[in-house]
Amino acid sequence: MVARVYEESGLTTTGIVLIEEHAQRAKPPRMLAVPFFFGNALGEPDNPEYQHKVLQATFDLLNRDHGPVLEQLPVNMVPDVMKQGSEVEPNEPEELDAADELTSLRAYYEQWVSTRKGRTAVGLSGVPQRRFRGVIRFLESYLAGEEADLRERPEDTSVHQYVRYCVDDLKAFYYEARMAQRPDGADHDIHDWFWSNTATGALCMALAEKMRNDDDEAAKAVAFGIAR
Repeated sequence: MVARVYEESGLTTTGIVLIEEHAQRAKPPRMLAVPFFFGNALGEPDNPEYQHKVLQATFDLLNRDHGPVLEQLPVNMVPDVMKQGSEVEPNEPEELDAADELTSLRAYYEQWVSTRKGRTAVGLSGVPQRRFRGVIRFLESYLAGEEADLRERPEDTSVHQYVRYCVDDLKAFYYEARMAQRPDGADHDIHDWFWSNTATGALCMALAEKMRNDDDEAAKAVAFGIAR
C-alpha cells in the first residue's frame, strides 16, 4: 500500500477503509473501518458536521503508540446504515420496461444537473445519458447470456468491468433524478426506492446474481460492487 511506502520514508499516515477484510489482509499502519458505501467514505452527504467527526476519529489513530492499527468507527457514531441492494426486499414490480422507466426520469435528472451547474456523478461509462436506453439494452443482453458491447467501452476494459461502470452510471442517474423529484427525501428512502421499486434496480440485482454464479473469476470479482 502507498501508506506503507510513506511510512518507510518517515511520514506518519492514517486513513479510512470501506471493506475491513481488505485492511485485515494488507495490514496498513493505521486505518479506520467505516460502514459506508463506496463514494461515501465520510458518511452522509451534505452533513459536514458528521463528516468532520469521522475525520477526527481517523486522525485520532495517529495517537496510537503501536501498529498496525485497525479500528472500527465508534458505535455511538454509527448511523442507521443503509442496506446493500441485495438485502433490500423488492416489492411487486410495476409493469414498466427499464428503458421506458429511465426515459420517464430524464427530465428530473436534467433538472438536477441544471441546478448544479452541470455537476453530476454520471459519466463513468462514457455514454451520454441521452443514450442510456442503449445501456439498458446492453445490460439486458449481457444478462441473457448474449454477446453484448457498446462502442464507448475502452479496449483495455473487460466487458465484465464495463458492466460495473454502466451500473454505476445508471444508479447515479436514478439517485440524482429522484433527488430532484423528491428534494426532501432521505438518503435511505432514495436507496430503498431504487432497489425495491424500480425495474432498473431489479435488473442490477439480477446482474449481480448472474455474475456471482459465473464460472469466470473476473465476473465474480465484479459482482460484489453491482448490488450495493
